[in-house]
Amino acid sequence: MAEFRGPDSRSSEGRGGRPISGGMRPTGGDKAMAGKKQYFRRKKMCRFCVDKIDDINYKDTRLMLSFLSERGKITPRRISGVCAPHQRRLAESIKQARNIALIPFTTSM
Repeated sequence: MAEFRGPDSRSSEGRGGRPISGGMRPTGGDKAMAGKKQYFRRKKMCRFCVDKIDDINYKDTRLMLSFLSERGKITPRRISGVCAPHQRRLAESIKQARNIALIPFTTSM
């Protein structure tokens, strides 16, 4: 039978009977000590919030084209750094500009 152990007793075994390793994985702070090269990534700020642009106009094609990829796709928020409300308005205005032929749907090949 299994031996009953109280809440105070410690064992060298973890869940499932596997032994608990003594060493821990290195965290982000330990990498600098280990000599690994780190690089600093600047937090992306919403261009519209910084410049205090309230309305995103579909007629401003130069602005719209800066948020399109080479293939004509709308760049996602994680890449462009635009906040969610402005990304929604930007996508809507890009679609409006496409429908009235100010911006092409795709690249011409």
